[in-house]
Amino acid sequence: MTTTLGTTDLKSALVGRDFLTLADYTPDEIGYLLDLAADLKEKRKNGDIVEPLKGKTLGMIFEKSSTRTRVSFEVGVYQLGGTGLFLSSKDIQIGRGEPIADTAKVLSGYLDGIMIRTFSQTDVESLATNASIPVINGLTDTYHPCQVLADMQTIMETKGRLEGIKVAYIGDGNNMAHSLMIGAAKMGMDISIAAPVGYQPEETITNKAKQFAKGTSVVVTEDPFEAVKDADVIYTDVWASMGQESEQKEREKAFEGFQVNQKLVSLAKPDFSFMHCLPAHRGEEVTAEIIDGKHSVVFQEAENRLHAQKALMVALMGK
Repeated sequence: MTTTLGTTDLKSALVGRDFLTLADYTPDEIGYLLDLAADLKEKRKNGDIVEPLKGKTLGMIFEKSSTRTRVSFEVGVYQLGGTGLFLSSKDIQIGRGEPIADTAKVLSGYLDGIMIRTFSQTDVESLATNASIPVINGLTDTYHPCQVLADMQTIMETKGRLEGIKVAYIGDGNNMAHSLMIGAAKMGMDISIAAPVGYQPEETITNKAKQFAKGTSVVVTEDPFEAVKDADVIYTDVWASMGQESEQKEREKAFEGFQVNQKLVSLAKPDFSFMHCLPAHRGEEVTAEIIDGKHSVVFQEAENRLHAQKALMVALMGK
């Protein structure tokens, strides 16, 4: 991937930055992160020791439970020579009502970076506003930018490019749909989101993604078959995310016809890739035939969370 700015300029532009949403990053900056992720992955596979974060500490605040986010950040900072500190909201004062601004200022005196996985995007933005160190959005109900970095790295590996790729996202218009729309629009991909009425992406975020698109399309439809037509990548997520468990039965009914199955994927390109941010519910949003089949790259995608987030930490927390 080529960029119009020099590597040195991009390095300087990213050091000390927050990573709250891909909307804040230019295509060149995203491209630099993806190139760095690929380089770090290759070095890891070759057994090279790369420790640009030696002596540095990342604080990881979790208000939502996690497998991939926690393990990839904690292992990633360790592999880079640093230390990851797990901070459950139940164990720190933020869970007992301490203002986010106070927590941000206190942690800024101890740490070199903060990753937070929580519910409210506003809380993440408040943390970043009041912290003097980089803040990384590990997930909110609005955005999931770290996942989409790994997704784009996976598409690069499987398709050889991002520009001109069509991504079809089928299911809930949630944080994944929001971040995929923005990432696709920024990096020259076409994206079609298929979701039932009442579960489509937020209109303001859809409009924002359309503003970023230069000669590519951002489409929201109620028809999953329209969305997947000629798609290079088919993507889905669970129908009920964390905090929505009480809506499970209601959502199962609303999402009838939105399952990714053999009938649906037959309209995609013959060499389509299937992606899912995991965890997956086989038999609900996707059949086992698809997620465990030859087109699935979900575990390559999951591994790339490690490499993409290592790139992010190096870029933001490095010298």
